[in-house]
Amino acid sequence: MKITPKGHTSGTTLVEILVATLLLASFFASLFEANAVCLRFISASKQAVGAIEAVQARAEVFRNLAFTDLTTTSYVQNLLATAANTSDFATSVTDVVKISKYPTANGVTQMTRAMDGTVNLDSTATSLGSTLVKVDISQSWTGALGGRQRTEQTSLIVSNGTKK
Repeated sequence: MKITPKGHTSGTTLVEILVATLLLASFFASLFEANAVCLRFISASKQAVGAIEAVQARAEVFRNLAFTDLTTTSYVQNLLATAANTSDFATSVTDVVKISKYPTANGVTQMTRAMDGTVNLDSTATSLGSTLVKVDISQSWTGALGGRQRTEQTSLIVSNGTKK
């Protein structure tokens, strides 16, 4: 009688299973990190768009003011007391408005609206004149991507004239 040896069946070893698990875990970790980076990019984009919108909205408010109101410091301070827009982003920005005589400045009237909504008068111009003023508007915030300081700004020149 002849005895035949049993055939060996192939299988996976513990080391192979551990390597496969490690590869699968690193794949999913990379996937989740890529997703987190994309979400931070989206958040940073929303912040930038919100700042652009807020600066442009603030510029439109100043464009529509009467010249005497624009050159009255207390009037502009009262305007800055409210945020340029009502988004959650508006609570994390600092607004700075500078008004100066144009083309030759006699000092600068500068007001800063802090994150908590308080408006500080940083400096007052000697004279804003009676014909042209330059208005610089900027917003600063800490960006969601990288935690860097970001700024959005615009400038406009307003003339004392009649509105049509």
